[in-house]
Amino acid sequence: MKRGALTRTPLLGHTRALAVGFATLIFLGACTTTGNQAPVVDRLPSRSSDTAVATDGVYTVKAGDTLYSIALDFGLDWRELARANNLSDPSKLSIGQKLRVTGAPGVVAGSTIEDSGVEVTPITPAGGAKPVEATPAPEIKPPAPVAVTLGFIWPHPGEIIQGYKAGVNKGIDLAAKVGDPVMASQAGRVVYSGNALRGYGNLIILKHDNNLLTAYAHNKTLLVKEGEPVTKGQKIAEAGQSDSDRPKLHFEVRKQGKPVDPMDYLPAR
Repeated sequence: MKRGALTRTPLLGHTRALAVGFATLIFLGACTTTGNQAPVVDRLPSRSSDTAVATDGVYTVKAGDTLYSIALDFGLDWRELARANNLSDPSKLSIGQKLRVTGAPGVVAGSTIEDSGVEVTPITPAGGAKPVEATPAPEIKPPAPVAVTLGFIWPHPGEIIQGYKAGVNKGIDLAAKVGDPVMASQAGRVVYSGNALRGYGNLIILKHDNNLLTAYAHNKTLLVKEGEPVTKGQKIAEAGQSDSDRPKLHFEVRKQGKPVDPMDYLPAR
């Protein structure tokens, strides 16, 4: 599926700024739709080899970028990014503008270690004595690997009606009934709560402490606000079929802005 750009519209107010900013994300899929529904594929911003790359903690704004898409690509809250760059209006970015993203995951360091030019000469024992061979240290076996529990839970108990497939479906779709509770898969903070992202309907995005984002789409009702902390298992929305052809929950996991298979994080059923 090819990607395309959406037309940017004026921003109205603090909440409106976030919603409309998301509508201009550079990685939104230019998807063929039936009626008023748009399939959920390739819509949240995604890191790639030629996008969202920073050197020495500085990112250069490109055509189609928004503060929100850049923040998501680097796993940051757009408010933190705005404060770090003294941006009073998040809608005003210029092509070629430099933004500091220091501390963001995936930042490429530009410094290298140079040769000091000092010649190192091996030490020879005095009097021509033979060097004493070092006794090899006893072999230490590494400890057995310990299974890591990521602590995710299923956001909804519905069956999987469409699985993750890179470049096609960047999450999983769970069958749901309108009004079903949607739970936070892990504790985190709400970085987006709105309905301006085409193809997702009423959407919530949570940021977690482990450089991960989770997204919950097609909801009927959103129950949390941006900036609000949430606990694992907290009801954050009611399932629905906004911008979808049937009631369901579309669930995504993003690591440093890149879509990953949610099944790698969710416990086995």
